[in-house]
Amino acid sequence: MAALASLSKFCKHLAKPTIQTCFRVPQRNLNLLEYQSKKLLEESGVAIQNFRILEGKKDADVLKDFDVNEYVVKAQILAGGRGKGHFDNGFKGGVHITKNRAEVIPLVEKMVGHKLITKQTPKDGILVKKVMVADSINIVRETYLSIVMDREHNGPVLIASPDGGMDIEAVAEETPNRIKTIPIDITSGISREQAIDVARFLEFKGPLVDKAADEITKLYGLFTKVDAVQIEINPLAETDDGRVISVDAKLNFDDNAQFRQKDIFAMEVHEDTDPKEVEASKYNLNYIAMEGNIGCLVNGAGLAMATMDIIKLNGGNPANFLDVGGNVKEDQVLKAFQILTSDTNVKAILVNVFGGIVNCATIANGIVNATKTMNLQVPLIVRLEGTNVQAAKKILEQSGLKIESAHDLDEAAKKAVQSIRTV
Repeated sequence: MAALASLSKFCKHLAKPTIQTCFRVPQRNLNLLEYQSKKLLEESGVAIQNFRILEGKKDADVLKDFDVNEYVVKAQILAGGRGKGHFDNGFKGGVHITKNRAEVIPLVEKMVGHKLITKQTPKDGILVKKVMVADSINIVRETYLSIVMDREHNGPVLIASPDGGMDIEAVAEETPNRIKTIPIDITSGISREQAIDVARFLEFKGPLVDKAADEITKLYGLFTKVDAVQIEINPLAETDDGRVISVDAKLNFDDNAQFRQKDIFAMEVHEDTDPKEVEASKYNLNYIAMEGNIGCLVNGAGLAMATMDIIKLNGGNPANFLDVGGNVKEDQVLKAFQILTSDTNVKAILVNVFGGIVNCATIANGIVNATKTMNLQVPLIVRLEGTNVQAAKKILEQSGLKIESAHDLDEAAKKAVQSIRTV
């Protein structure tokens, strides 16, 4: 997400007055709830707080053997600021602490089935379906540790700071000497010497040095095991009873490894994702919603950006874009049209496809079939170029359907914008 944020700022910096489109790279971000990430850590032997998952009073039995000095009760949603949030039933706070086990179930009942509203949720909040009840630990000191896949280093990089529990970007800006970056050899992994060096940099002392090094080694093992592109532990904490615990974890995964990590990807949570994005991903399509009224069907991220910019230059506004990729089939084109038109703001559709790997004739047949199947009612403007383009244009011409063809992108954009104005 940091990469996307940087790209967003870069786009804004470069944008000319007539080109205000800020492009987001189509990227599927696998979202896991806090307890799901903790389970993955636990399975790899990483030290975490003991916890249980409850969905209401019916799960009270799971607490029978869970005797701790203090319980942390945390609503599970994909948003930060839970502790300062409030529920739609008036209950305050998505995180509560109690020493009385009898108070846990009543707290859970006030959370489950209600929407939690925080600074990071939609205005109406997100429905809470599960609550994590964890052992409250006494933290003496907080540190920061992450492992990320970094293109600049052509492999994984370990980033550490003794200043945990805070925004790592602020630490990097204000006290860069408090951050250590270590490239890791992807073939040999992290060495014991490196792990010890990082543990000492994190200011662990005495026997905690070896404990911290063990945790670092286990985290790297998890990183490679699950095909992660990022594991962020903030904080990696030292407790008052001499333990090193991963208190909070954020994991991101390589989308290309889904075929190897089916169990992990099956856990994906879509509670804060546009349903149209979810539907598109089922058909190997990438969908991004915008705020205008011209739907864009393209193949390729660069072509999507160019299409949206040309629409803006001609006085229009893209409602969305849907990238069909390079190996699109006719049934995917139909699904793409269904998804595009499910946005009620769409008043016209512009198809801009450059056929390299993709066959323009396949796209043309898909367009014709989709238009007939759906009885498409909005103006449709099509610009095709590349492999089998002449055959594709012939298919469109002989269809007898009201499809506007364009010779180039500029003409297509002008026709799309004009069609909105004449509706």
